[in-house]
Amino acid sequence: MSPTRSEFFQGVRDSLPIVAAAAPFGMLFGALAVDNGLSVGEAVLMSATVFAGASQMVGLEMFGAKIAPWIIILSVFAVNFRHVLYSAALGRRIGRFAGWQKLIAFFFLTDPQYAASEARADKKFPLTMAWYMGMALPVYTLWVLEGWIGAVFGSLITDPGALGIDFLLPIYFLGLVLGFRTRSNWLPVVIASGLGSILAFYTVGSPWHVSLGALAGVLVAVLMPPRSADADEVGA
Repeated sequence: MSPTRSEFFQGVRDSLPIVAAAAPFGMLFGALAVDNGLSVGEAVLMSATVFAGASQMVGLEMFGAKIAPWIIILSVFAVNFRHVLYSAALGRRIGRFAGWQKLIAFFFLTDPQYAASEARADKKFPLTMAWYMGMALPVYTLWVLEGWIGAVFGSLITDPGALGIDFLLPIYFLGLVLGFRTRSNWLPVVIASGLGSILAFYTVGSPWHVSLGALAGVLVAVLMPPRSADADEVGA
């Protein structure tokens, strides 16, 4: 097997936990979209073009409330603002990508895609387009398919909490965060992000708490100098 094909299938294997964790929510979105007045085609189109679970849910709630379009756009931007930070960080990893490859990579950029890319780079594995797309395509394809299934067949999962599957994504994301625990100043950054998000939730409100919590973590990371390699070895 060629190196390119091998890297692609490694990406596919890395995508499997994400696909499993996101499946119930992809179908739930499709069902809720139809309940909120969208057609099956519109629900599928939204999954294919927005490709962001939290933003799609926020948009649905606002569509149903008949809020002004500019407020909906601003709210979706607030939820997805963290992707600006993701793309800035990932940019240093994909410097060798061609311009058109970067455009494609940023379209498929999600929370787990970013975390997996950073983890792969930390392990000194090359971040190639083949691996990146091997991970991204199954997640994207199945997300759109799940939205269609939910839209066509109705509320297949009316209460994720009753089955315990509402914990799948939170547990998965907690695992992603813990995967970076060996990085310098990890704990202060995580604490600042968590506290900032909670404070923003009760003062500014949702969905702004997502981005404001992220910015709080970034601010702490900027203010706290990274530990030296020698200090890390002593601490170990």
